[in-house]
Amino acid sequence: MRDLLIGIDQGTSGSRALVVDRDGAVRGYGYRPLERIYAGSGRVEQDPRAVAAGVREAVAEALARAGRRAADVAACGIASQRDTDFVWDARTGAPIANAITWQDLRTEPLEQRLLQWPRAGECRRRLGYWPGPYSAALHLQWRMEHDPAVVGAARAGTLRTGLSALWVLNALGAADGHLADVSLAQSTCLYDFRAGEYWADWLDYLGIPRAALPAVTETVADFGWLDLDGVRVPVRAMIADQQAALFGYDCRSAGDAECTHGTASFVDVCLGDASPVLETIKVYLAWLVQGRPTYCLEADTTVTGAAVRWLREGLGLIERDEELGELAASVADADGLVFVPAFTGLNVPYQVRSARGSLLGLTLGHTRAHVARAFLDSIGFQLRAILDEINVRTGVRVQRLKVGGGLSASDTAVAVQADWLGIPVVRSSFRETTARAAALLAGLGAGFWPGQEALPPLPGETAVFEPHLPDERREAGYAAWRRAIDAVTGWGRP
Repeated sequence: MRDLLIGIDQGTSGSRALVVDRDGAVRGYGYRPLERIYAGSGRVEQDPRAVAAGVREAVAEALARAGRRAADVAACGIASQRDTDFVWDARTGAPIANAITWQDLRTEPLEQRLLQWPRAGECRRRLGYWPGPYSAALHLQWRMEHDPAVVGAARAGTLRTGLSALWVLNALGAADGHLADVSLAQSTCLYDFRAGEYWADWLDYLGIPRAALPAVTETVADFGWLDLDGVRVPVRAMIADQQAALFGYDCRSAGDAECTHGTASFVDVCLGDASPVLETIKVYLAWLVQGRPTYCLEADTTVTGAAVRWLREGLGLIERDEELGELAASVADADGLVFVPAFTGLNVPYQVRSARGSLLGLTLGHTRAHVARAFLDSIGFQLRAILDEINVRTGVRVQRLKVGGGLSASDTAVAVQADWLGIPVVRSSFRETTARAAALLAGLGAGFWPGQEALPPLPGETAVFEPHLPDERREAGYAAWRRAIDAVTGWGRP
């Protein structure tokens, strides 16, 4: 009996697979790490065959742990890393070149050239965000200018390109046409999501042939099938990974929000059916299910996990990541110390690339515990700045924030965020929300549930951290943070 679903999360650092039953319970889990290829200064690639092999092995492990077979699976969903582009030949199905990851910076000169394009000012409105060096759009432009094999396939009409979900489908099974859902199409930075079509003039500027790009469809659709141990398992859903995390956290109504603490901290806020035009915050068509579009906003801090690593390895403040929260909890507060972790500039809402990391208000009475506490404070301050900006620009006020990722494992870190935000912060023990979303969406396609309102709730235990700071202290602390931002702005300029 086909009573199971598989959700695949194909990410930058590895591939995950969940086996989920009709009650939403996880029956099995598999993971395979993925190596990146450093192909020169600023160049970061992935081997497409290794990506596909990792997905196959993760799925096999998940099924083995569930004690079930591929024949028991009704449908599969795939969540995909964004902006990492894959290119393959339609005739042979073989990759033409390595994937260029979102971490690759070879296209920085192309971004500078883009600034001279007369229609560059339309990019944010049409695409939802600015096409920086990380974008698949500029990767493909670079390929069309520098890779003869890609150019040859384009001229022959056999070039196919897409994000990792499409590549995995073609490598491990068969596609029902060359299709991508709306979130994946927009995540290539080529798709005018408001018009519902690729931006033709943008493709012409980039030199990218329309025939190489996937047709665009809903998030739940018949995409094809995967061959799992000789069994054809239908792929009924595709979605971009960060949008999947929002869906997997059960954030599906306007004002629902989640924050994932990774290398940076990403805040995603569900907007429902509204799609404002914003200059500093990314706007996405998060998913399109049963004809109903759901939009979201995404904003990121500059560094979080990367700063923790610096505190450990560069500064020697801690010996292990877990010690950060313990150290910060050993003092009542930061005693007036303000840490601005602008190691690579400031992101939303400041957008100041020239800012640099700073510690302000140092005295001889400060200890490493105060530095640790000031760093955790800085995460709360940045999240507040993001949520305030969203409220001002859209009128959407977040009433509670769900959190996950590395830093959220610390009770102290999460409690500090709640204090500075002034709203409850909720942490779930369940962490594989991206793969969960892929499985749930596949279940909608397979008829397990009639609609989103019938989906099972997020499993696992939840911890709710309520704010305890008095309003006066909260506002005074945030005012000090804003003064610190003013002080570091422009510091890196010559």
